[in-house]
Amino acid sequence: MACLLAKIHRPEIDPRKPYTEIGGEDSFSGRTYDERYITPFINTYQLPLNPTTAFLTPAFRNLDKPLTTDLELVGRPRRTYKDTLQLLDDVYRGRVSAEDMLAEIIRILVVIREENRDRIRTLLAGLASTEDPLPLSSEDIVSLIEQHLKCKNSSRLPVLIIAAAYLSVSEKIGEYIQPLQKHNAADEQTGSFGDVEVCLANDDRVVTVYEMKMKQVTIDDIDRAREKVARARDKIHNYIFITTDVITDDVKSYAAKCYEETNGTEINTLDCIGFLRHFLHL
Repeated sequence: MACLLAKIHRPEIDPRKPYTEIGGEDSFSGRTYDERYITPFINTYQLPLNPTTAFLTPAFRNLDKPLTTDLELVGRPRRTYKDTLQLLDDVYRGRVSAEDMLAEIIRILVVIREENRDRIRTLLAGLASTEDPLPLSSEDIVSLIEQHLKCKNSSRLPVLIIAAAYLSVSEKIGEYIQPLQKHNAADEQTGSFGDVEVCLANDDRVVTVYEMKMKQVTIDDIDRAREKVARARDKIHNYIFITTDVITDDVKSYAAKCYEETNGTEINTLDCIGFLRHFLHL
């Protein structure tokens, strides 16, 4: 999409040369078009695409040569990358216009978006019309979440578990969560301390921070948390790691020692499913 947009904007460029390192008057920065125009467009219209620039993916990240059909791109599925190169070549050779191809891509994305929305509406309608008067038990919910955590592309789920827990009890406990940041943005970019930030009611000071890990928490992770706590303008009371992996004894011991060293900030590591199970019963 970025290459096609660039070709429409500047007809003299070669859509196969989206890298200024290639040189020449017919090359361009595909990443600039991607970040400046394509990303806001797909986010505004909620198109089913990854919201980060494609030029950060391994297949396109470090190239300095034209995207010609004889180029071997490393990525899966392999056919997708070969087809991409062929489509760019078709535009370059005038077999199809950049305007027509970009319009067709957007049309297909809109169709997929609407199919996804219809599927979700159907599923929600089915849940609403169930004849079972009993809601799911706590253990049924835990079992359902465990199944989802085992699925591909579920790395955002632990964040949503914690966020949903706080949203459901925020009025009762007098605490609320800050708006969630993008899943693929680093904390340094967003200015946040972690994945979920909890504030007291009627106050914007962050008192509890949750950071999610789909792997083991390490001592290095805890040291980075201590650095964030030290940089915080206001005191953070709790910095809690939520992990879907095993919690080792050395990590537990190291975290416990941080209380005095941070002048009263609790740093702890909790099991994701254990947290969910305790919260539901509570």
